[in-house]
Amino acid sequence: MKRTTKDTKDTKDTKEEEKEVSLLILGGTGDASELAAIAYTIPNLKVKVSLAGRTSQPGEVPGIVRIGGFGGIDGLINYLRTEQIDLLIDATHPFASQISWNAAAAVKEVGIPSLMLIRPAWEKNKGDNWIEVESVETAANILPSLSKRVFLTIGRQQLAPFANLDNIWFLMRAIDPPSPGIPLPSGKLILARGPFSLQDEKKLLLEYEIDTIVSKNSGGGATYAKIIAARELGIKVVMVQRAVMPEGEKTACVEDAMAWLVSKLGVY
Repeated sequence: MKRTTKDTKDTKDTKEEEKEVSLLILGGTGDASELAAIAYTIPNLKVKVSLAGRTSQPGEVPGIVRIGGFGGIDGLINYLRTEQIDLLIDATHPFASQISWNAAAAVKEVGIPSLMLIRPAWEKNKGDNWIEVESVETAANILPSLSKRVFLTIGRQQLAPFANLDNIWFLMRAIDPPSPGIPLPSGKLILARGPFSLQDEKKLLLEYEIDTIVSKNSGGGATYAKIIAARELGIKVVMVQRAVMPEGEKTACVEDAMAWLVSKLGVY
């Protein structure tokens, strides 16, 4: 009886393994964590997430997590090459613009596809009393002519510009305490992590008799309730606008970022 050759040696003995693709997500946002959780389920995709380490207890993130900076553009280029990164998605905070510029330069040098996942900015609605400024420093400069009791919601790292405003009382909210030695404005610091409800935000503003909110235009839903509360209570908002972002492929939602990722995986 004639024996047939074993199906091309069992398809060459074992089916050739599919290439493992390495994805680096620059994280630090809820969108980045959601993206990492979905990407982690894709076979043959190694997910690495980089966090800046600005919060002491970041939420749980799937994949291989590294914490800390890269050491500028050259450090990131070296990391991409050493770790053999194939794809990069920048899902950092809209105000972490330096890492976005570094990433844009690094992927261009290394020659790998990249995407920026940038949540849409909040838009001024009817009833909003916004004063739009270009920087936190500008916000600090104009406050003395506007306010007596201010709710600062800009994070713990940029409180120093307000420290010399003696005639204003500040309610400050951050996830972690400020680093020791950083000068703080006079007032009260509360530690809390969003999302925050509209009811709680209105209660906070009324309890501390806030007349002005200083906020970065971060976008997203986790802290938007304070903007609605200000609108409903007739409170001014000094809104710090985002810096210019580098050129490159961009999307505004996790679903579209996943579609981009799947399309790139098709070439491997």
